[in-house]
Parts: sequence; C-alpha cells; structure tokens
Amino acid sequence: MGRRTTRERARERHVHPEPLAYDTTWAGEARAAVGCAALLLGLLLAIDAAAGTLTDLRAALWLGLAVLLFAVLWPARVSAGRGRLVSRKLTRCSEVRTDRLVSVRWSDGVAQRLVLRDADGNRTEIDPRVLVANPPLWRVLDTDARTSVARGTLCCGETALRQVAARVDGETARRVFKISGLG
Repeated sequence: MGRRTTRERARERHVHPEPLAYDTTWAGEARAAVGCAALLLGLLLAIDAAAGTLTDLRAALWLGLAVLLFAVLWPARVSAGRGRLVSRKLTRCSEVRTDRLVSVRWSDGVAQRLVLRDADGNRTEIDPRVLVANPPLWRVLDTDARTSVARGTLCCGETALRQVAARVDGETARRVFKISGLG
C-alpha cells in the first residue's frame, strides 16, 4: 500500500488547502445586498404606516419581499486554489477542478456568466466581472486552464478564456494608466 499525499488525505477529510486568491469585492457587494433589502423593507413599511394600512400580515409580506430581494442580490463568493475554483452562493457551493477543465463557455441569458465544467462532471458559473476585478483570481484560473489545455482535457473554451484575458488585461491597463495619471 503506497503512501498518501497530504492533498489526498485532505480531500478524504473534505478539507481544502487555503485559497491562493479570492474575490476582494465580495464584502462590498454583500453589504450592498443587505442595504438594498433593508432600504426596501424600511420604505415599504414607512409608506404603509403613513397610509394607515400597515397590518401584521402586510408587514410579513413586505419582510418576505425584502428577503427575496436579499436572496437575489447576494453575490457568490469565489475563491481559487491550486487546481480548483469554488463558488459559494447563499444556498449552495460548487467546485470545479480547474486543472481538469473540459469546457469553458459563456452562458446565454441576461447576466453574463462563465460556465466551467471539469472532467469529473462538476460545473460552476461565475460572473466574469469577478475575474476582471480580481487579477490574482484570474491568474490562478488561467494557469490551471493552461494545464488543462496541455493535458488535452479542455475540448472547448479557449476562445472564452482569451476573451476574459483580454478584458482582464484591458482593465488592468486602465487601472495602471489611471494610477500613473496618464488616463
């Protein structure tokens, strides 16, 4: 019987190594979600109270509406480590092996999402703005995606990755020019 590596023992215990990069804008977006829901609740209660129509049932209805808005606005918390990307949403967590990607594509719909699938059948969706706002997170994903390409597991998605890379590079250049006073 061979010796197990630290990573294998950690995987068996469902313990993951510390992330190399994470979404630094998440806390602000989470505060905004809480603020918007609280503001909506406060306004609805104030309007109803001013009109003299506030009842327990209506207050419960407004509270339910505010909770629904909160759930819709709550951002996914994205982190990446060597060979993995984790997206934690309010009610679920999804993880993909980024060093074993089989596809990367843009999702159809109103909000742009990058859909990642790995060789184990795992799938996660992330907002590409998270990668643009967090170049270290993008670098970890890009490095692992290149590993997938080198291994031959990434069948489709190189174009989507190049598009994200162009967006990250463009935003990084804008930030550098702004900080240096050239833009």
